[in-house]
Amino acid sequence: MGAVTSAPVLSRRLAAEFLGSAFLAAIVIGSGIAAQRLSPGNTGLQLLENSAATAAGLFAIILMFGPVSGAHFNPVVSFADAALGGMSWRDAAAYLPAQVAGCVTGAVAANVMFGLAAVSISTKHRASGAHALSEVIATAGLVLVIFALARAGRAASAPAAVGAYIGAAYWFTSSTSFANPAITVGRMFSNTFAGIAPSSAPVFIAAEIGGGIVGVLIVRFLYPALTPAQAAGIVVPHETADDFTAPNGDSGWAARTPGRAAGQPDNGR
Repeated sequence: MGAVTSAPVLSRRLAAEFLGSAFLAAIVIGSGIAAQRLSPGNTGLQLLENSAATAAGLFAIILMFGPVSGAHFNPVVSFADAALGGMSWRDAAAYLPAQVAGCVTGAVAANVMFGLAAVSISTKHRASGAHALSEVIATAGLVLVIFALARAGRAASAPAAVGAYIGAAYWFTSSTSFANPAITVGRMFSNTFAGIAPSSAPVFIAAEIGGGIVGVLIVRFLYPALTPAQAAGIVVPHETADDFTAPNGDSGWAARTPGRAAGQPDNGR
């Protein structure tokens, strides 16, 4: 029997979530500031530049941090994973403050990189019924993309798929698809193109939580055979507490073998 391999300790996973969330906010807000400056008065072109940078940046940061934490960067994704058995509720709760703190840090960094005040509270009001519905749909779709790929065994495609989905959702939703309570909080701290007024944030966050619940219900309905082992591999495959090195050297074999507990013999299966 092979030796048990240790999954990244929680502190390392939290660091990855913090850093990834910081990069996410810096990409979203920084590209929005750049778009305002490069294309003044042309909102459509500004949105195109912002959405393209966000889609490409998401692809990169999921690849960067996914092997450590799974690259959630989003409390809705973490709690959806817990609801579907892919991670513990305790770990999901621990991810949340790291994600929020990371997004706030990224917002501050973006402001400073462009010579603005480190913190400038946004005055951009976005709360409306149409915006709320957009956030429900955008967030539900994000959850569905992630877990559909996990169920199909194609989680390795998630960086491209998530980036493409969010890039598209900038355009098919009136809210420009925040789809993430942590980034909603972070965007309050930048009075720029991508900002959101604090008075609008509760509506967005409530809608995003609702969208996450809707997404989980749709996943359960469409993919009833989704296993906790498959859910544990989102957003991209990463080490889990059940991973170990099999006799043939296949690290992570236990987590990819549904129904097996770590350290048990495979009994010929």
